[in-house]
Amino acid sequence: MPRFCKIAALAAFFYILNAVQLSAYMVKYKEDFYRLYHIHYRQDPDDCIENIYWLEKAVQADFANPQYADAKITNKKEWEKYRYLYMMHLNLKLIEQHLRLGRIYDKKVAYFYDAPWKEEYLNDLDKAKSCYTAGKYYWREAKLWAEKANGASFNFMFITDLQNWEDERERIGTGELDYSKILERELTRVQNVIDDFIAIDDKTY
Repeated sequence: MPRFCKIAALAAFFYILNAVQLSAYMVKYKEDFYRLYHIHYRQDPDDCIENIYWLEKAVQADFANPQYADAKITNKKEWEKYRYLYMMHLNLKLIEQHLRLGRIYDKKVAYFYDAPWKEEYLNDLDKAKSCYTAGKYYWREAKLWAEKANGASFNFMFITDLQNWEDERERIGTGELDYSKILERELTRVQNVIDDFIAIDDKTY
């Protein structure tokens, strides 16, 4: 993961850790951490960073016992597919949050009158680029887990309680959902804006 994203995630660590320690609720499993992820109507950088933190913790944590899963599990094959879908979905949400965070720092166009704040904009654009680059890693992970969930042994098996996640799996399999195109487009555009800012000098303004 790019350095900025690691630093950003750590920025919220002590605040979040303190909140968890004060809570009587034990946060231990993937399902627990995922429940702490939430979407704000208007997301500030700290909101995105907090969500990224919880989602990363969810990725790293163990699954709860199947009887406490976020879907009804009746056999080992359902349990296996459930785990694949869960990991796929977590990585998709991490992509979404990195896109949201990147767009907060993004500058769509370098105007000539932005010259006095050139360095500040370049710094923000570097953060945006870092977020979009991180998204590529999570997309590779999401595709890997989607491929596992699409295995032949799961034909005609659907986790009905996770219909939206099943839809995500299907869309990845057909190519309808392809974050690589979105991320590459954003990275190319951001680099062009960075180049435009670098070209700005005293004569431009």
